[in-house]
Amino acid sequence: MSLASRERAALSDELLRVGPDRPTLCAGWSTRDLLAHLLVRERQPHAAAGILVSALSAVTERAMDSYREMPWDEAVALFRGGPQQWSPFRIERVDATANWNEFFVHHEDVRRGVPGWEPREPDEERDSQLWAGARRTGMLLRRSPVGVVLARPSGERHVVKTGPGVVTVLGEPGELVLFAFGRDAVRVELQGASADVEALRSAPRGV
Repeated sequence: MSLASRERAALSDELLRVGPDRPTLCAGWSTRDLLAHLLVRERQPHAAAGILVSALSAVTERAMDSYREMPWDEAVALFRGGPQQWSPFRIERVDATANWNEFFVHHEDVRRGVPGWEPREPDEERDSQLWAGARRTGMLLRRSPVGVVLARPSGERHVVKTGPGVVTVLGEPGELVLFAFGRDAVRVELQGASADVEALRSAPRGV
């Protein structure tokens, strides 16, 4: 089973468990808002442009409202069931490529949206896929003014970029993915000269 499929199921379970009004790491969004975003992205791609294009944000908001108004259990079941038959996301390879990061990151946005969160227990298969993903999404750190290296506690390393100075971001694969996507509720250690570390902390991260 792909990471995207596993995270879709796990996120669906978590959404049912916590309900529609839990805060998330997405500023200003409750779990109801986050689920509406996921459903618009997957089921109404023509209305999802406002996610990236601010001039079209009203179109996206109207589409999200239609899902916000659904009974919670029905909305979660709709997400769990996946996209319509005609959607390219129905193709396993497309789903695995396009959705692993979306579902993993948003699953953690839900899990870590309130104090007291803890990282999930290690999982060899999941963490292997996340490490491969971390190396691909390291490009989200390329706006750093200093060099960046991603490193696992097991010793594996991946150079994201070179530059004056270097900071090693040490953490489990899922934590590295979340850091690259701009999340601060992560368990990573930034190793390097203090000025370089501060430069990386201050640099834009994420999409």
